[in-house]
Amino acid sequence: MEQCIVNPVRDKRDPELPPLGIFAVNPTDAFNFPALAEMYGLQQHFLFHSKLYSSDRFFLAGPAVGAPMAAMCLEKCIALGARYVIVYGWCGAVCDLLASGDVFLPTSGFSEEGTSDHYPGAGNFAPDVNLMGNVNKALSQAGYNTKQGPVWTIDAVYRETKAKVRYFGEQGALGVDMEYTALSAVAAFRGISLAAVMLVSDELYHEKWRPQFNRKTFRRKTKQLLADLCREADGGGLKDL
Repeated sequence: MEQCIVNPVRDKRDPELPPLGIFAVNPTDAFNFPALAEMYGLQQHFLFHSKLYSSDRFFLAGPAVGAPMAAMCLEKCIALGARYVIVYGWCGAVCDLLASGDVFLPTSGFSEEGTSDHYPGAGNFAPDVNLMGNVNKALSQAGYNTKQGPVWTIDAVYRETKAKVRYFGEQGALGVDMEYTALSAVAAFRGISLAAVMLVSDELYHEKWRPQFNRKTFRRKTKQLLADLCREADGGGLKDL
């Protein structure tokens, strides 16, 4: 394998992260980071244009919208010690098996982003089975009903055409996001465990787009879901690894 010129490293002033962390890619969820950091005694660190908080139990990173930025932030977190990463984000529904407000766990991915092609051996973008099982169990115990299936990842959010929604739905995709396949490729290349949790924010399979992410009920649910993931991470509910 050809050697890369620039590699992610841990510098002298960088923290050493605990193995387990939550990578919340959406900027809206990042507004809740300070309160979560105070609740769980997390210290803030530098992470490019994103935020990074950590304790000796877990770390919380993000936001990082789009495959290139998300991959860069994950690479840095891995260099700092991350080994088990739970991605939390939003996705659109591309078929009627998903609806706004559903909690979705990707089981594989279709890549239409340009980052994962640079990482050899990405495969079908499957999550770590054990980590995903732990996450699903914790969510179920917290009262969430999850749905599972493939996700379609695309760089260009404003180029999600009706033809593409129909095509990827026919291929088996349930949702669409902007980061998952790239993050999965990074995780596979670096040899870490990764799984993802997505809250369905909009529906693209109708005649007219149906966004829900600006509704108060959705904002409350995404805040609660991230808080529940942090609670499980802090309390060891995800650590049967």
